Amino acid sequence: MTAPSRPLATGRAAVIAGIGSYVPPDVVTNEDLTRRLDTSDEWIRSRTGIATRHVVSPGTATSDLAVEAGARALKSAGGEDADAVVLATTTPDHTCPATAPAVAARLGLTGVPAFDVAAVCTGFLYGLASASGLIAAGIADRVLLVAADAFTTIIDPGDRTTAVIFADGAGAVVLRAGDPGEPGAVGPLVLGSDGGRSDLIEVPAGGSRQRSSGRAAGPEEHYFRMQGRDTYRHAVERMTAASVEAVERRGWTMDGVDRFAAHQANARILAAVADRLEIPDERRLSNIEHVGNTGGASLPLLLSQAAQDGRLTTGQKVLLTAFGGGLAWGATALHWPELDPL
Repeated sequence: MTAPSRPLATGRAAVIAGIGSYVPPDVVTNEDLTRRLDTSDEWIRSRTGIATRHVVSPGTATSDLAVEAGARALKSAGGEDADAVVLATTTPDHTCPATAPAVAARLGLTGVPAFDVAAVCTGFLYGLASASGLIAAGIADRVLLVAADAFTTIIDPGDRTTAVIFADGAGAVVLRAGDPGEPGAVGPLVLGSDGGRSDLIEVPAGGSRQRSSGRAAGPEEHYFRMQGRDTYRHAVERMTAASVEAVERRGWTMDGVDRFAAHQANARILAAVADRLEIPDERRLSNIEHVGNTGGASLPLLLSQAAQDGRLTTGQKVLLTAFGGGLAWGATALHWPELDPL
């Protein structure tokens, strides 16, 4: 079950003060994929809605993407430093240590608290909860939250079911201490998980479970796996329910939502959730056609690009939702603030 409903917070709140995004320059088209996979442009488009995706070049890591997006978010927020860094990622540079301290150091934020959040495609929303907690507790006044994934580094290039979907990118926001009633204030956040179905989305090898078993893992076990049909069902159900709860806890009605931003999993899931919520096409934000599924980076990357091109404007009521491995899911609703997106 999703966590019990709680009233809208009062007191010190986390407010979005800046936003930035970055995708690596290398682009892979559907036609490129047909040269090495048994697929076609029509098959990929009809099942995923994707035409192109950005991928890291050899030697590029998640931290490289995170630093670019983080720097842009800091500039968007006026160029001031942050006093904490949170990185949501499924593809850290190393199993140990966390990647966030390296990102902080490269951004000139050495000495501030910095840590990773692992919630797969729901990482940005879990990161919002973590960053908001730092601000609410008075630990930080300004937090840089980055969601970045080099997802193609854990995808089997020969697996048609995943290689056509996943891509790489990063998005970031700067959160400042503010008032719960002002535009950009985060919350309430609806979060949930179901570890009983962790088998639906996983990388089997590389962790302590496999390492302590004494069994050598096959090469294929180091790649990301997803049971598509069951994942689709859970994603639609969980994002729909979380979205309804987030809107209700905000005191809104669904027909008052101006923009709906969902994790860009695939076009079919996005359409199914929006249809269940009865949100019309013109209120749905999407960029999956050109960037694919970028994991935890999906939501902030979408928000940044939509703010840049005018689809997302100051004062609009925005509903965010995501679903990913864990299983984990979440949603929140907020008024979009006045920003200079980069």
